[in-house]
Amino acid sequence: MKKLGLLLILLMLVAFGFLSYRWIRHRMEYAITEAVFIKSDRMVNLSFEVEGRVAELYKDTGQSVVKGEVLARVEPESYRLAVEGHKSRLASMVAQRDALALQIERLSRQVKLKISISEDTLRELSARESSLRLQVREVELQVEQARRERDRLENLLKEGLIPRQKFEQADTLYQSQILRKKALEESLQEVRSLYSKAQKELQSSKAEVLRLQELQEQKRALEEEIRALQSQLSKTLLDLKKTELTSPVDGVIAKRFVSPGDTVRPGQPVYALIERGSHYAEALLEETKLRGVKVGAKAYLTLDAYPGVVFEGVVEEISPASASTFALVPRDVSAGEFTKVVQRIPIKIRITRGDLSLLRVGMGGRVEIKRQ
Repeated sequence: MKKLGLLLILLMLVAFGFLSYRWIRHRMEYAITEAVFIKSDRMVNLSFEVEGRVAELYKDTGQSVVKGEVLARVEPESYRLAVEGHKSRLASMVAQRDALALQIERLSRQVKLKISISEDTLRELSARESSLRLQVREVELQVEQARRERDRLENLLKEGLIPRQKFEQADTLYQSQILRKKALEESLQEVRSLYSKAQKELQSSKAEVLRLQELQEQKRALEEEIRALQSQLSKTLLDLKKTELTSPVDGVIAKRFVSPGDTVRPGQPVYALIERGSHYAEALLEETKLRGVKVGAKAYLTLDAYPGVVFEGVVEEISPASASTFALVPRDVSAGEFTKVVQRIPIKIRITRGDLSLLRVGMGGRVEIKRQ
């Protein structure tokens, strides 16, 4: 009986020693900590870019979404009315511009034709006036010559040296030259009158050129207004499109911040969305356990929520600073008072194997990192 008891004690000592050896060896081969939290490096707050009253919320916390899926909608009526108003005004302004363009084209042709006709007429009348002045000058010389011949013959007639018939012929020639001169002067006056009228028509045509320039300025101003209105319409159409909130990625709704009927402002969070596959574990590892922990080292993670379920991962990043470095209230040791505290270094572990759908941001657990 005594031997059996000794054997049992010996077996217990061997088993304890073996387990202690395995425990110590495991602790030497793995860096272990229970300061582990599930996080996501791609968690975004989704918000509307326009202001409005929330009409529909299609998703709730915990539901899955796919990229491009509509998640919520604000009442679009005011934006739709603005779009219709801009379209109506734009159509009216385009019609005005087109009508003005036709008027400018028609007036431009008329003005060019009038100016061309007036200039041709002025050139023709100027040439006729020059010709008539020369003719009048020539007739004036002929009249003077005929008058002298008539006076000479009249004196000879009085002296009875020539017959009356010869004097009458000279007098007739003189009278005909006077009539011819008068006719030429009347023609010259008429040409001058026509020239003055043509000048007035040319000035009138040039005045229409100024009117044409005013219409062109009006058209340019109208085109500027059209471009500005088109820009406003594009923005309003974009705002109308933004009344629907869509998911930028595949993921899961982490939190809903508003309810139907709430009024939201641009940038106000509506949903918090976690992108699928973006979960990772952050281990706050004591600085005394950093030996052999390197990027690429394997890690094994268990969560308190799922006992017995093991997730595998790899060390993706080792923080260059301790967690306390970025604390909101850092330790002040300037007074000389100091209590040594083991610092913890954040370790980022990317989970590579396991049911990722079980992961929730904020979960805690335990991690074992294989030392290299």
